[in-house]
Amino acid sequence: MYKCTLCSVLACSEENPDIIPKNCPMHGETLMEDCFLEYERDDNRNFHVKSTEIEAAGYGQWPRIREIIEFSKEMNYKKIGIAFCLGLHKEAKIVDRLLEEAGFETVSVICKTGGIPKERIGISDQKKVRPGTFETICNPIAQAKLLNEQHTDFNIVVGLCVGHDSIFYKYSEAMVTTLIAKDRVLAHNPAGALYCSEGYFKSKVSDCK
Repeated sequence: MYKCTLCSVLACSEENPDIIPKNCPMHGETLMEDCFLEYERDDNRNFHVKSTEIEAAGYGQWPRIREIIEFSKEMNYKKIGIAFCLGLHKEAKIVDRLLEEAGFETVSVICKTGGIPKERIGISDQKKVRPGTFETICNPIAQAKLLNEQHTDFNIVVGLCVGHDSIFYKYSEAMVTTLIAKDRVLAHNPAGALYCSEGYFKSKVSDCK
């Protein structure tokens, strides 16, 4: 079983194969070589190379939105899709503006598109965010299919719910990156809970007794 999270050697970042731990996945040389060959494929190589170059170009300087813009320019993308949450409508509007100012054509689809009542998929009133009110399902499949229909070159996720984002990735024909991971409690900074997991947020990150 691989447990890179517990590794104190981090041989993967060193030019010293002699320090590789016993249970390191790098002992699977055949697998690693097979994976590298995948990067050599036409549909992967340029994407991966440009990603790595952008990482270096903006390291410690560019916020993620700038990295996305610069990467998209390097990839010669023209049309970018934005799949966003209703709760981040304002943020998505800013993303749309910044992309258009950078010269891209944008297509955006909100999560509630379709207006399908939650009851239709079997959500009881008690399981709604606000019981006793009309609520519609998030519709990531429709978001993906609508962006597919518009032949976007690249799609950006802005605050889709946990799980709904996964379904969007599954159905999107274009490659996807996430700009904002939703976390309503921490102003969409989910890493904050990790930094405070042994302190103020200990009771919030787990129900374990």
